Amino acid sequence: MKVRLRHRISGTGQPLVLLHGLFGSMENLGGVAQRLQDHFQIHALDQRNHGRSPHTDTMDYPSMARDVLGYMDDQGLERASLLGHSMGGKVAMQLALLAPERIDRVVVADIAPVTYKPRHDAILEGLSSLDLDRITSRQQADEALAAYVDTAAIRSFLLTNLQRIPEQERTGAGVFRWRLNLPVIQQCYDKLAQAPEATDAFGGPVLFLKGEDSAYIQEKHRNEVARLFPNASLKVITGTDHWLHAQKPDTFAALSRQFLAG
Repeated sequence: MKVRLRHRISGTGQPLVLLHGLFGSMENLGGVAQRLQDHFQIHALDQRNHGRSPHTDTMDYPSMARDVLGYMDDQGLERASLLGHSMGGKVAMQLALLAPERIDRVVVADIAPVTYKPRHDAILEGLSSLDLDRITSRQQADEALAAYVDTAAIRSFLLTNLQRIPEQERTGAGVFRWRLNLPVIQQCYDKLAQAPEATDAFGGPVLFLKGEDSAYIQEKHRNEVARLFPNASLKVITGTDHWLHAQKPDTFAALSRQFLAG
């Protein structure tokens, strides 16, 4: 079932679709959008079960890629380029493999087309452990989540999904609710760790951007990248980890702009 994704369009030029990562929303790539919208028409999307897009009972890369393809159809975009971070990078790769005739160029930020071992167990456990019937402030939620997630910046990112319930909608003691569909993300997490599905390679240009201190893209992934994306190149952004687009946004945007402009 295709999901009609919430979106924000800005800028002018050739269409560029932005796809955020797990637990994120279109706002996470807002800095990238601001830096590229003078060269491209930016289509920033909330993916299913994230942000303000609809919740569904399923979540896998073919379904999420078809969501984006449906969005392109609705917007009359015959072709577009894609830029995706982490989970969004896998969605971008899946869409390029699924409908190569619709995709011009792809920027994949710090993820490879491979299956990963679980990396978010502590985060999922921490988010699920928050008793939203008792939490009355974001500070209280942050303190509770700190038992599972050490890094304050990551907790701050995760808690952007905590939405205050309007008073007229409250039915109990709870003040907050999750904006993302946490139960389904947890249920489908194994599918989100998997590699994109492919029968043929995507021959168009693909740029992989790696955070220097991140382990998501490794030398052992080279053969699989070459098999699926024979026209791929790799750039490493020094002094960054998995959050490279936020840590060095000017460098990230400059490399993306140069590549996407051909």
